[in-house]
Amino acid sequence: MFLSLKNTQKYLLALLCMSSLSACSVVMSLDGKDEPDLTVVKQNVSRSDIEMQLGDPITIEQKPNGQIVAVYEYEVGKEPSTGRAVAHGVMDVLTLGIWEAVGTPIEHFKGNMIHLTAIYTQDGRLISATKKVIE
Repeated sequence: MFLSLKNTQKYLLALLCMSSLSACSVVMSLDGKDEPDLTVVKQNVSRSDIEMQLGDPITIEQKPNGQIVAVYEYEVGKEPSTGRAVAHGVMDVLTLGIWEAVGTPIEHFKGNMIHLTAIYTQDGRLISATKKVIE
């Protein structure tokens, strides 16, 4: 039994759509950054030591009393994982790519953004730091 040209085009379009979604969750699970080492964030540590872990602040403000308030942004819970990538790949094969409809959103919404607000002395020593989960 032969398929009509119209049905063949529908199947090819569906196959093309499935293949364009293919492996997104695999790639996303391999992408990401390791969490910063927050053990360095303690009183009297230098600003440069903290920025080696957190990177440059997203905002900096100098207060009239000379203190510096810096806000850092980083993500937790989104480390790269070969194990997750393999699991997504196996599920893709077993479900003929349908898993991507589940796996991609799982990887997309994984992790939390954190803002760490640090207050430094005039000479760049940490006075205090507070974390806030950004939703």
